[in-house]
Amino acid sequence: MTASKQPPKPAEKRAKSTSATSSATTTFEQSREFERWLLELTSLPTAAARESRVIAWIERWVKARAKSVELSHDEFGNLLLHRAPRETKRSPVYITAHLDHPAFVVRRVAGRDVELEFRGGVHDPYFEKAKIEIFEHNERDGKDASHTATITKLDATAKPFKIVTARLTNETTTICAGDIARWKLPAPKIEKGILHTHACDDLAAVAAALCAFERIREMPACGHVGLLFTRSEEIGFIGAIGAARSRSVPKDARLICLENSRSFPESPIGAGPIVRVGDRITVFSPDLTNRIAAIMGEYQKTAPTFQWQRKLMPGGACEASAFSCYGYSSTCLCLPLGNYHNMEDIDGVLAGKRPAKVGSEFIAISDFHGLITMLEIVARDLDSASVPPLKDRMESLWREHGGLLAR
Repeated sequence: MTASKQPPKPAEKRAKSTSATSSATTTFEQSREFERWLLELTSLPTAAARESRVIAWIERWVKARAKSVELSHDEFGNLLLHRAPRETKRSPVYITAHLDHPAFVVRRVAGRDVELEFRGGVHDPYFEKAKIEIFEHNERDGKDASHTATITKLDATAKPFKIVTARLTNETTTICAGDIARWKLPAPKIEKGILHTHACDDLAAVAAALCAFERIREMPACGHVGLLFTRSEEIGFIGAIGAARSRSVPKDARLICLENSRSFPESPIGAGPIVRVGDRITVFSPDLTNRIAAIMGEYQKTAPTFQWQRKLMPGGACEASAFSCYGYSSTCLCLPLGNYHNMEDIDGVLAGKRPAKVGSEFIAISDFHGLITMLEIVARDLDSASVPPLKDRMESLWREHGGLLAR
């Protein structure tokens, strides 16, 4: 599935909430529209520094909302979306997600043999005799043509990226250096409440951010909330580092980084979106992380069936770590993910199981909709006095019981 040629239309406005603390309701039509965006975005070919197809989709989305959404690009090609006009009195909040996914980039073509570099993290056994599809972009009509090939050779020691050679099923002279390729996988589908697709990481998060912003942009109190979409995350947070170094977002900004993180038994798919407290590199900004967890705890009192989780998620690294290194207040919300980076049975393969197989990434649709709701609630209540800061709660406990320790 490729992106629709028609600009994505604004989804039907949500029904008004019946209570200041209850969830914004989503109409059936809006939910289906959001799922359509999810399917389209996660099916787009993308790679580090080759995110043009996803960027074009977002630009069409903004064009359909030109009167209420502003789009700008920083010097590294990261995208920033704001409400028009935006509020500047409060420290801004940026919901962030990255636009790339582990994929191949063509280096050269010699007859039916194509040499490609792999930008991203996938274990070596998954490359053996794997099928890929190479996308040739036609500048005249904007359409992609795909060509199937089979990997015949891997140089895992090449720097900065692994190099593979793949043999085309049919010879073509139209593939060029710079074209991108990805694993050959079935068409995306939603089946029994599960999305199976090419690239949940991180395009499902891009979709969730846009869906949430569709609702947030109509909330008068949330004019200080924007979106930041970064490039080249899969090769070391390069877009995020560039944005942090150049101050593409103000130093006082609070960053809520969205991810799709490998699911473990203690962080199951379908148990709700996750407030991620850290990754394999760092723990995230505690004040912001704790604030969001407190907001969701208060929200769950009014919506007890709403599912969410609070986990470390050490199976990968997140841009929140990069932003924290440059002095930003940052944390992460994530979707629990199956077949992380398209790798089936990672633990079995690392233990010696062969052959290794690539597969579609998958997430629960309920988790996706839950993340949209979580973003809306957090945007609404992050600066609200209705959820007291953690220190206020500590002071309250001291006033109640501190006298027990008085001499």
